[in-house]
Amino acid sequence: MTEISPLMAEIKKLIKTSGPLPVWRYMQICLTHPEHGYYISRDPLGREGDFITSPEVSQMFGELIGLWAASVWRMMGSPATLRLIELGPGRGTMMADALRALRVLPPMYDALSVHLVEINPVLREKQEATLSGARNVEWHAGLDEVPRGPSIILANEYFDVLPVRQMVRHGDGWHERVVDVDGSGQLVFGAAAEPMPRFDALLPPLVRAAPVGAIFEWRPDAEIMSLATRVRDQGGAALIIDYGHVRSDAGDTFQAIAGHSFADPLKDPGQADITAHVDFQALARAAEDVGARVHGPVTQGTFLQRLGIEARAVNLMAKASPEVSESIATALKRLAGSGRGGMGSMFKVIGVSDSRLTELAGLSDQERRGGIRAP
Repeated sequence: MTEISPLMAEIKKLIKTSGPLPVWRYMQICLTHPEHGYYISRDPLGREGDFITSPEVSQMFGELIGLWAASVWRMMGSPATLRLIELGPGRGTMMADALRALRVLPPMYDALSVHLVEINPVLREKQEATLSGARNVEWHAGLDEVPRGPSIILANEYFDVLPVRQMVRHGDGWHERVVDVDGSGQLVFGAAAEPMPRFDALLPPLVRAAPVGAIFEWRPDAEIMSLATRVRDQGGAALIIDYGHVRSDAGDTFQAIAGHSFADPLKDPGQADITAHVDFQALARAAEDVGARVHGPVTQGTFLQRLGIEARAVNLMAKASPEVSESIATALKRLAGSGRGGMGSMFKVIGVSDSRLTELAGLSDQERRGGIRAP
């Protein structure tokens, strides 16, 4: 990271002229500032970047997502046209691996148009290169720009970077957490002077008895409700994979990642990835409120095991050199394991669909391991 963030002066000036920034607004500026925003100006992925996502760990992840999409398409009645949509598609790795798996199912592959929702011009250029052999690929600034029609929506590590609001409990109620400048000119956390009226009535049951000093995080429901409304009205399903918790509760998960390590979120704004954990119970509640059906959540490890990742790894290792076999085994442990460095328990998976889809592969509690049937 650079010593002085180009955004620091702008943020301090904004605070001086307009007052302390709510945490959500600070996060929004850091990530999407039109010139210096973290997700506008760089490719953050890979060993040379700040973090690695599951699709970058192994081709197995995207291939299984592709087969999952094929199973959903069948349950939808195999529509003649299908929008395959990805929100925040990184370098296009997951979509490329999914499409490779889907090529063995010509009826579905021929029905597809691919739609990538991306605001980062650097990543969009890399997506275009990664998907140069694919046909019917379009890019959009938002989900609302994607043409209407039956859809399968993929969102891997998308919701965690949506701006999060934080509330701090004081003796007189819940105050919005803010970012301010202290006497020495440093960015610090603070709280709005007045409590938010009637905020207690909106709290989940587990948070109502939280002690003074507790922090509660919440995101507006607009994004998940838009996604859920689309699949409810136009048919299809969405798959959301992210790190987070399955019950709404108090806790501070606002964090920054730089160079694959935790960083101070108030230092060098715009130079680190700022995220907060996803509240899966809140996602489910918002989706159900608009009449969509919710499946899960389950852990990523459970989901991938149910889809057959272990069998896929064995098949790949059977054709690989000892060195490559070892890397496949390491990737399997990283994706589905729950130990140190494992993503299997930290990441959760939830499905949202129209009401006609009563089950989604990998997300049913009654499901057994063994994998979904390949096309």
